[in-house]
Amino acid sequence: MQMQTPDAGLSVYAALEQRSRGRRHAEPPPQNRGEYQRDRDRIIHSNAFRRLAYKTQVFVNHEGDLYRTRVTHSIEVAQVARSIARALALNETLAEAIALAHDLGHTPFGHAGQDALNECMRPFGGFEHNLQSLRIVDELEERYAEFDGLNLTYETREGILKHCSLTNARLLGDVGERFIRREQPGLEAQLANLADEIAYNNHDVDDGIRAGLITLDDLRDVPLVSRHVAEVDTRYPGLNPRRRVHETIRRMINELASDVIAETAAALRTAAPADIDTVRRQPASLVRMSEGMRADHLHLKRFLRDRVYRHHRVIRMTSKAQRVIKALFEAFMSDERLLPVEYCNSVQNAAAEAGETGKARVVADYIAGMTDRYAILEHQRLFDPTERI
Repeated sequence: MQMQTPDAGLSVYAALEQRSRGRRHAEPPPQNRGEYQRDRDRIIHSNAFRRLAYKTQVFVNHEGDLYRTRVTHSIEVAQVARSIARALALNETLAEAIALAHDLGHTPFGHAGQDALNECMRPFGGFEHNLQSLRIVDELEERYAEFDGLNLTYETREGILKHCSLTNARLLGDVGERFIRREQPGLEAQLANLADEIAYNNHDVDDGIRAGLITLDDLRDVPLVSRHVAEVDTRYPGLNPRRRVHETIRRMINELASDVIAETAAALRTAAPADIDTVRRQPASLVRMSEGMRADHLHLKRFLRDRVYRHHRVIRMTSKAQRVIKALFEAFMSDERLLPVEYCNSVQNAAAEAGETGKARVVADYIAGMTDRYAILEHQRLFDPTERI
């Protein structure tokens, strides 16, 4: 049976494999799958992806089994991205690969961990999880005999790097050039970025309710939520609380995705890009929400910021997490012999090449790669005299 070509049925402005900018290291073409399928598969099998199962989204892993982690969040982003990509005749597999890889570089303890590590790294160039995700797939994964990293296609790497300073862009070669030229990424990358917003806002509502920080009734002044609560209550009076929450959230996601599909389709008709390079030269992203939906979405984001992310229970855990990250960084920077042998050797090599900056980057690599529970355990090993080494 003849395999269907990966580009079959896609729009001319989609990321077509036949026009891919390729990989950093040449490889024979894959058998029985496309290049972007190979990327997706390499991401799923990576060590960094598996570690996401024990990294915080909002609630620390040990606080409950049903809260989102980075891996479940990434899968949910991929589901939203795939659904929208298929409706728009974009490259569904590439959108999925980008979505699955977008958080590979995230620290333990979510944004609290990133903020703490960025503060520690400020004298050494800072820390940003998008750049770390690219560093992982380009350099840090050790799986293949012929190259470091995962050797992903340019298009997947482009999508992983959502934003970047000009200073860093000049150091990143091909994927940094679009920031210097002020170009857009491909549509699949734009889509994965928006799917991330849709997934985390809606599912943080679910986790916030599950944690008892908010209720659906608290959201009665948030239009994106309240109109769907009203619809569910009218159609299913007396529905039990968990089903009521789920029925509401799935309607919210559907409305957002449908709006993105309609608005993006209209933008594509107007711009009429001839190919992905024309997409890149557009003055703004073509994957978008309507103005009304964007306003409703921002209203929900502000609510979550005020009522969930700034809740005293979340702030307490955030504070503890930041102290753990900072203490680990200071300990390893003061004495690299505290690191595992392989990282200790890497620190010494990096310090020989780039001084304290090189040393700090390897320490940041080690800490960023930790899961929540490993960071807590490593902190206990270093600072609790009763803990076994």
